[in-house]
Amino acid sequence: MKVIKRDGHMVDYCPEKIEEAIRKANLEVDDDEQASGTQIKNIIKYIEKLGKKRILVEDIQDIIERKLMVIGKYELAKKYITYRYTRELVRRSNTTDRAIKELIDGENEYWNTENSNKDAKVVTTQRDYLAGITSTDITRRFLLPEDIVQAHDDGIIHFHDADYFAQNALHNCDLINLEDMLQNGTTINGVMIEKPHRFLTAMTIATQLITAVNSSQYGGCTITLTHLAPFVRESYQRYLDKYKKRKLDKKTCEKYAKEDLEKEITDGVQTFQYQINSMTTTNGQAPFLSVCLYLGETKEYKEELAMIIEEVLRQRTQGMKNEKGVYITPAFPKLLYVLEEDNIHKDSKYWYLTELAAKCTAKRLVPDYISEKIMKQLKVDKNGDGQCYPCMGCRSFLTPYVDENGKPKYYGRFNQGVVTLNLVDVALSSDKDMETFWKLMDERLDLCHRALQIRHKRLSKATSDVAPILWQHGALARLKKGESIHDLLHHGYSTISLGYAGLYECVKYMTGHSHTDNGKGKEFGLEVMRYLNDACKKWKEMEDIDYSLYGTPIESTTYKFSKCLKERFGKIKGITDRDYITNSYHVPVFEEIDAFTKLSLESEFQQLSPGGAISYIETPNLENNLEAVLEIIQFIYNNIMYAELNTKSDYCHECGYTGEILIDDNLEWYCPNCGNRDHDKLNVARRTCGYIGSNFWNKGRTQEIKERVVHIDNKDAEAV
Repeated sequence: MKVIKRDGHMVDYCPEKIEEAIRKANLEVDDDEQASGTQIKNIIKYIEKLGKKRILVEDIQDIIERKLMVIGKYELAKKYITYRYTRELVRRSNTTDRAIKELIDGENEYWNTENSNKDAKVVTTQRDYLAGITSTDITRRFLLPEDIVQAHDDGIIHFHDADYFAQNALHNCDLINLEDMLQNGTTINGVMIEKPHRFLTAMTIATQLITAVNSSQYGGCTITLTHLAPFVRESYQRYLDKYKKRKLDKKTCEKYAKEDLEKEITDGVQTFQYQINSMTTTNGQAPFLSVCLYLGETKEYKEELAMIIEEVLRQRTQGMKNEKGVYITPAFPKLLYVLEEDNIHKDSKYWYLTELAAKCTAKRLVPDYISEKIMKQLKVDKNGDGQCYPCMGCRSFLTPYVDENGKPKYYGRFNQGVVTLNLVDVALSSDKDMETFWKLMDERLDLCHRALQIRHKRLSKATSDVAPILWQHGALARLKKGESIHDLLHHGYSTISLGYAGLYECVKYMTGHSHTDNGKGKEFGLEVMRYLNDACKKWKEMEDIDYSLYGTPIESTTYKFSKCLKERFGKIKGITDRDYITNSYHVPVFEEIDAFTKLSLESEFQQLSPGGAISYIETPNLENNLEAVLEIIQFIYNNIMYAELNTKSDYCHECGYTGEILIDDNLEWYCPNCGNRDHDKLNVARRTCGYIGSNFWNKGRTQEIKERVVHIDNKDAEAV
């Protein structure tokens, strides 16, 4: 018989533990109230005769209490109940204390690998994690109902970012309204920041604003270079005026002004890149930042914007030097390059920028690509106009919104938070019975809905005073002091996300087919996605809150879900026999499929994930095959809204090898050139959930990275 403990783990039934617990309670009562050895053994025999394969530890304790009262040992039963309650308090306390000690000692596997962009050895990260452990404890004990906590522990759902939930003022991710803050001025820590009047100053201030904003939330944020383009023109005009005052001719003035401007753009972009990667937020890491490169956002400043984009791509392709002085791939910021008519064809005016983007992608994994064409088909506002805008952070997308003046608005908006449903658990719990599957789906969706409502209600208590940079000084709003943010949580201004994970395993178990089969499996997968969207639509209509379906990245949770599934259902070939489950709607990493088929197939699922999703293809080193990269980019433009190419760009400190650092059968990273296995002497960059990670990963995610098949090779690409 297996006993299911409170944390979801299963252990072997041990009668000695029951006997010990009752004997300890015996010591607290008079002799005539004590249970005899025979009576204790009878209770144990009763439990064993139930013949259960699995039993909850709480059920065992309930049986003991009832049996003690049946034999008239009321005082002993009371003492046992007290003992049980006391043990529960000690258990909860010790769990938090132990987690803190393990974190400090560097022994906590979860916190050491929770985020591949955080180093748990560093004091700033430890401070964030210490606060997170305490917050998680408060969240579990006081802020969430027991059934939601239990479902989270069992891997049925995942209540995201519980380590920030104790504060009632933190939202998830956003699009920063940098235009408002730079053009109209802002305030940081009570210090007024006035409008800058040159590009270099604007770039410097932007990094300060980004760091301040990112420190007031827990998710990723995004800015657009479009908001910085006007300051390029201001700088040019300053240089032009300087040379005019020297009485130089017009042609010479323009020549020198242009040279000075080019130098300032180079310096400004370099300042931005260094600042973002060297600053640390209150989350103990560099700002989780994405930068949008979208020519179509402006007509007036398009030439200036093109100049910034060009320099950003050039410097990012070069990379940043590590402590050895070798150029490596930085994790931040993520770049989002929007494909449009002006840059997608070889005869397009800005095709040269797309060529630079392709070179950068082949070398440094970024930028990722958004198709303006496809996005405008999918994101249509109430005016009937298609819209194109970046994601918040790595993949979370806002829903179309029109303000009170009838104009579309995206910058200054945000996401309230995420709760993710484990689709694999729904399938396995149904035992392949379709009627049971949909019944369970409704029950689990209700659980997620209640958890999301708790997130929303907690955030709705916040006033603008909790984060002035966000709510009072332009990043997200210009509210008055003390004003509630409640109205910004409704009417479509912000979103709240129902996440999902493991569509592949869910479909495979229920139908025997992959959702990539273009038949029964695919149809069932699409049906599941539509069902989830219908739930979000129903909740939105009832509450005027923009619930939206979100393809969760689940960086560390993929391992947690996998472990929980094994404990609940055992190892099932092809379903639970790995240490990870598949992210969102993705084709599983081990399935052989070519790049173009994968992107075409996933585009159908991506459009059913309006709250956020990203597709990718895995490639070899394509630095010497940029034509292949450009072919893929053009395919993305015509077929899918948002996609990325995963290349390899690693470095070994021991021998200077640059290429792909490999993983052995024991899931250990090593240099194929010299055999170095010291993580501190390896720079590895892999995209694991939208962002690039560079601090290694947990066992489950490492296995997933190892099993990734390449979707295109140089030989095939040349033939496309």
